[in-house]
Amino acid sequence: MARKIYQKSIEELKKQHNLTEFENGLSTAEASQKLSADGPNKLEEIKTPKWKIFLRQFNNMVIYVLIAAIFITLFMQHYSDSIIIGAVVIINALIGYYQEASASNAIDRIKEMLSDTATVYRDGKRTEIPSEEIVVGDVVFLEAGDNVPADLRIVNSDNLSNQESSLTGEADSVEKDAEPIMEDNVALADQDNMAFASTAVTKGSGIGLVVATAEDTEIGKISSEVSSVEQRKTPLMQVIDSLGTKISYFIVVAAIVIFIIGFMFDTYALPILAIAVVSMVVGTIPEGLPATTSVILAKGVSDMAKNQNTIIKTLPSVETLGSVDVIATDKTGTLTKNEMTVTDIIIDHQEYQVSGIGYDPHGDITQDGNNIEVDSKMKLFLESGFEANDTHLQNVDGEWNIVGEPTDGAFLSLYYKVFPHGEESKYESLDILPFDSDFRYIARLVKDNNDKKYLFVKGSPDKLFDMGEKADSGFDRPAWQESVRKFSEEGKRVIAVGYKEINDDTTEISHELITSGLNFLGLAAIIDPPREEVIDALKEIRSAGVEVKMITGDSPLTAKAIGEKLGLADEIHAITGPEWDKLTEEEKLAAALDNQVFARTTPGNKIEIIRALQKSNKVTAMTGDGVNDAPALKRADIGIAMGIKGTDVAKDSADMVLTDDNFATISKAIREGRRIFDNIKKSILYLLPINFSEGLIVAFAILTKSDIPLHPTQLLWINMVSAITIQFALTFEPAEPGIMQRAPRKYGSKLMGKHDVFQMTYISILMAAIALVVDSWLRGQGVSALVSSTIMVNLLVVGKIFYLFNIRTSKFALSKDIFRNMKAFYFIGLMIVLQLILTYVPFMQTVFYTRSIGMMGWGLAVLSGIVILAVAEFDKLIRFIKKNKVTEVE
Repeated sequence: MARKIYQKSIEELKKQHNLTEFENGLSTAEASQKLSADGPNKLEEIKTPKWKIFLRQFNNMVIYVLIAAIFITLFMQHYSDSIIIGAVVIINALIGYYQEASASNAIDRIKEMLSDTATVYRDGKRTEIPSEEIVVGDVVFLEAGDNVPADLRIVNSDNLSNQESSLTGEADSVEKDAEPIMEDNVALADQDNMAFASTAVTKGSGIGLVVATAEDTEIGKISSEVSSVEQRKTPLMQVIDSLGTKISYFIVVAAIVIFIIGFMFDTYALPILAIAVVSMVVGTIPEGLPATTSVILAKGVSDMAKNQNTIIKTLPSVETLGSVDVIATDKTGTLTKNEMTVTDIIIDHQEYQVSGIGYDPHGDITQDGNNIEVDSKMKLFLESGFEANDTHLQNVDGEWNIVGEPTDGAFLSLYYKVFPHGEESKYESLDILPFDSDFRYIARLVKDNNDKKYLFVKGSPDKLFDMGEKADSGFDRPAWQESVRKFSEEGKRVIAVGYKEINDDTTEISHELITSGLNFLGLAAIIDPPREEVIDALKEIRSAGVEVKMITGDSPLTAKAIGEKLGLADEIHAITGPEWDKLTEEEKLAAALDNQVFARTTPGNKIEIIRALQKSNKVTAMTGDGVNDAPALKRADIGIAMGIKGTDVAKDSADMVLTDDNFATISKAIREGRRIFDNIKKSILYLLPINFSEGLIVAFAILTKSDIPLHPTQLLWINMVSAITIQFALTFEPAEPGIMQRAPRKYGSKLMGKHDVFQMTYISILMAAIALVVDSWLRGQGVSALVSSTIMVNLLVVGKIFYLFNIRTSKFALSKDIFRNMKAFYFIGLMIVLQLILTYVPFMQTVFYTRSIGMMGWGLAVLSGIVILAVAEFDKLIRFIKKNKVTEVE
């Protein structure tokens, strides 16, 4: 098996790339040749043309049927019908196009993260070149402040540290060295001799050999993943597409059968028969369904933006959260603050607790729940941690943040919880020894107001234990090591602090000065703290039957400890990325379900975990804020990015952005998603019976050789105008009681249950029967065909109004809940006004073949509506009785 780059020694690397010394670099000719062969170090993308996005909006069975109706009516020279049906098709296509074309492009954001220039060795000289011209084999010089231009194998390090949190999920900067790593399958976050494109150098300097450029880099692989990831349809869109297709097939088959029967029995002349069949198809096809669904989703999107600090980028996403079974979430910056915080202090084997989280310097030091007086030993501990520091804490626009290392920032925040921020230190800095990965401590030489000199040191406990033993023969190392072990098991990082007085003639720090012995002051336990709001949010999310899984680049010990603090699950099981990679496909499916914590993961692991969950028919949400989360954010059924600390790449890959970075918003979004699904289901169950009743009316007329009572434009009026008026009332329906206590809807489950189909059937037949009876009676009274059809139109619309009160709520229509959605009455009023315009305005009479009607016609319409509501409510009463009997038996 070929050895990986991080396993190779310096000599192997030189031999592989024909380099005698790294500082010589490539020759200009070699670099030019490689650039021609491999191409520039930049990321490419392929964009879908806008015209293709528009055209694929017509790839829908409902639209196919309507387009066929357009051609038939054009052939029959019924131009007004063609125009109206065509307008419906175009409106639906424009809605779909807007949703798809308005999504931002994450690839552009990734490209922006790559540095513009880089410092390389060419022809034995150090020179600056455009990053696009870097090739494999180039030798790059790095120093603090640089962005890494390509994936590098570090070959020389001088206290080099990189910030890789956006790529690996690690909150702290990573110390880099040139030593080979002998293990196999080392996680990205543990590859200490590698530097990755798009990450930033925070400290020191170094030299790296370019081993990958463009799409071959880790960031390039993420870019390729984002480009190639195919999002599966949302559960709602799957249900609606399936429903629309099945209904369309049924209608087309029924139309063909009825046309054949009509033709064989010579029911009408062929042109009249054709327009009659078109009328039946247009009446039955639920062309109002896309418009209604889009409006309900758009209203949900608007409400989330206004009230929940949430931006929804694609309409169906707002409902998808209501179907979610699993939320896979990044840890750093999502569940935690990505701000290292001191939580515990041990001085003289006495434990103290520190309140306050993040870099905000507000909190208290307590012992057993009581505030303490800061004695001289505690004061010296705080001063030592504060002075042995190379970081700055600042408040920008009300937000506390640091410039420097997170661990150092934790000590600054700790200090300012006791001493006022901005107050001048009593110590004057004389010299500093920055943190060095070889020695694992940082030190500062200072003098106080009395010209006494002190050396303050903080760093790895093992290192400072050695120094403490040299200064104190009674140093109890086992007891201190036990404290370190205890905190480490809790997932906390432990830092030791020490000091000593220095002779007046000392002006510089040396390692010999430090290692000769220190007065050991104590330990500080540090953690990236959980967000306060997340714990309660997780309780509510879990009560809604939704699992939460943590996917992070952090260590398994730390991740599991954070998971336990958050209450991620009753029992937490963890697996690492390297362990995951060794599993078979079947084992991965089981591991994705059985584990709650996935640690040391790569971006590739994250998307594999999401796919495994989806293969198990789990509707999966993914939250994150880093570049490494982008492919998984895009692949998930709904991707959720953090708006404040999230990278632009993450936000552009996601379907939803939390503008306040508040994980708790997700539980509110789940509630809203479920409410929206309920309202969409109500809309569909409300829409279809009316459509089917119209089709039944026309089909009955054809089969009985009667005059067609309704014209195609009248049917479109009933379907579309009522869809954008009365049905909008369902957009504002509040959530049903207990909505967050029910289990998530299963992936692939049917929209309608047996009773839904039963109710839809009897309402369709009832409406059609009433309309046909009324039409027959009116014709018998000598009423003209146009007046009779106008009364039928109004009868169907008024019937829809009455039926709305039944479908709005699972409770009885005439209960107190009738007034819980007052906007319903506004839409009903608007529909009545439109019906009056349709019935009495001459222009509308010409276009829609209507005539004025008298009070008798309106009375028949109202009486029909009362009958429909009474039958539907009687059915609801029977269901309540049956349900209560079942409950009593249980």
